Amino acid sequence: MAWIWLVLFYGTGKGVRDAFKKKALTKSGTMEVLFFYTALSFLLTIPFAGNIFGMPKIYYLYIFGKSFVIFLAWICSFRALTTMPISLYGVIDMSGVLFSTLLGVVLLGERPGLLRWFGLALVLAGLLILALSRGKIRGTGVSGRIMLLAVLSCLLNAVSGTLDKVLMKTGEITSGQLQVWYMFFLTLLYLAYILVSKTKIDVRTLKTNGWIVAMSVLFVVSDRALFIANSYADSSVTAMTLIKQSSVIMSLLLGKLWFKEKGVFRRALCALLIAAGIVLSVI
Repeated sequence: MAWIWLVLFYGTGKGVRDAFKKKALTKSGTMEVLFFYTALSFLLTIPFAGNIFGMPKIYYLYIFGKSFVIFLAWICSFRALTTMPISLYGVIDMSGVLFSTLLGVVLLGERPGLLRWFGLALVLAGLLILALSRGKIRGTGVSGRIMLLAVLSCLLNAVSGTLDKVLMKTGEITSGQLQVWYMFFLTLLYLAYILVSKTKIDVRTLKTNGWIVAMSVLFVVSDRALFIANSYADSSVTAMTLIKQSSVIMSLLLGKLWFKEKGVFRRALCALLIAAGIVLSVI
């Protein structure tokens, strides 16, 4: 099934993109990175958007709602990544499976099979290991507030993922239209935040912080793959959410090899469990 490969590509790209985010945040402030990240991503989507005005007017409101959800989610995740090890963030990000599964079952009427529920149980087991190793997290500079921001980001991302599925299944908008308007509204929201909060930004940041450019390109490419996957009739929110957790593999590898983080082995146990859950969810 083509949508599985598309979602796997998205998951791998997400893990790499989170590493780029952490590098970008070491050189610039959170809101500055967020604004230039979204603005540049929006510009990159325009050439591939097609007829951006060829959709029912009500969808502009729906897409704005999705953008607002992501506006909040990214503020939470970027602030969490400022101090949180990327390998730890990648494991916590798996909690999105719980929220997406609930939304898929309650709102979309999905009925996961026995193997898929077992796969979800393996994901839960991985999160339980993380919870039991709470003492090992101390000393990393991660407070309860930062952990809460990471979990809240997962919840909001799950809501956004469910909205993607609902919008794309109608067949009334294309992946290009969804992506370009979603990024346009998101850019406006961050610009409004900057103006209201009087946050200072410097356009020269794009030249001095190349990580923002790198993560923008990767975001546009991987997000398009996810939107296309959502347009397949046989794709489901529950299965897609599990497959997207493949990003944790990249988070663990890059955390160990690139950022030289400690305690990665315990987090790798979660990665093994989630990998088994992914296999069971799609066979």
